[in-house]
Amino acid sequence: MAKRQETVDKVIDGDTFVTKTRKRYVRLANVHAPEANTQKGKEATGHLKELIYGKKVTVQALAIDIYGRVVASVKIDGKSINAAMNRKLGRV
Repeated sequence: MAKRQETVDKVIDGDTFVTKTRKRYVRLANVHAPEANTQKGKEATGHLKELIYGKKVTVQALAIDIYGRVVASVKIDGKSINAAMNRKLGRV
């Protein structure tokens, strides 16, 4: 699928966000952050905000999940946000 440059408008939790141009939520592929209502989930959400909020990201859509979210590989300046979040979560 095509890659698109988009600006992040809102971070929902540690693995999901919204852009200004996309109608569907974007979910980071292969990232499984804790639930947002837990302490670890709040930390993950905060970290994702630091990485991408208000910034231009490259979104490469890979699939649509059962909730209608775009599952994607996301990068800033060629650096993987998916990998950065997995490192933060201790999953790499």
